[in-house]
Amino acid sequence: MTDSTAPPHGSDPARTKTLEWHDPAITAEAAKTMTGLDFLRAIISGELPPPPILSGFNATLAAADEGSVEFRCAPDESHYNPIGTVHGGYVCTMLDSALGCAAQSTLPAGTGYTSLEIKVSYLRPLFADSGQVTVTARVTKPGTRAAFAEGEVRDSDGKLIATATGTLLVFSV
Repeated sequence: MTDSTAPPHGSDPARTKTLEWHDPAITAEAAKTMTGLDFLRAIISGELPPPPILSGFNATLAAADEGSVEFRCAPDESHYNPIGTVHGGYVCTMLDSALGCAAQSTLPAGTGYTSLEIKVSYLRPLFADSGQVTVTARVTKPGTRAAFAEGEVRDSDGKLIATATGTLLVFSV
C-alpha cells in the first residue's frame, strides 16, 4: 500500500541536481604531452579542466606528489543505494580514481595507464551527512609495464570507511 499524500517521485525540488563539465578531450590531449605529475598538478591549479566524473561525484583532486594523490569529495543522497547509504560503487570509483592517479603521478610524458584489477574492503557505511570525505592513494611499486597502489577512504571524523589495492597496466599513448 502506498501513501497517497506522498509527493510523486522526483517532485521534491530540494532533491534535484544539475551537472556541468568541460570537454574531456581537452584534458585527455594534454595528458599525452605532460609528465603524469605535471598533468595532475595542472588539473589542481585549474590550468586544465578536471575530468567529468568528478562533477557527478562532488569531488576534486586536492593534492598530487610523486607516487601519491588526495581527492576530497562530498557524497550526497543522489549517491545512495536502495538501503539508504552511499553506494559502494561510489566508494570504489573514488578509490579506482585515486589508485590510477597515484600511478599516473609516477609516469613520464607519453605514457598512460588503465586499471587491471581493484580489491576493495568496505569497513563501515558512508552517508550523505558523513561530511567531506578524503580519498588517498599511494604507489607501492611503480613500473613501466604494471604499477601497484593502495588507497583508503576516510570520513570527516577520520574514520576509515574503505581500503583498496590495485594493479594498473602502464602503456605508451
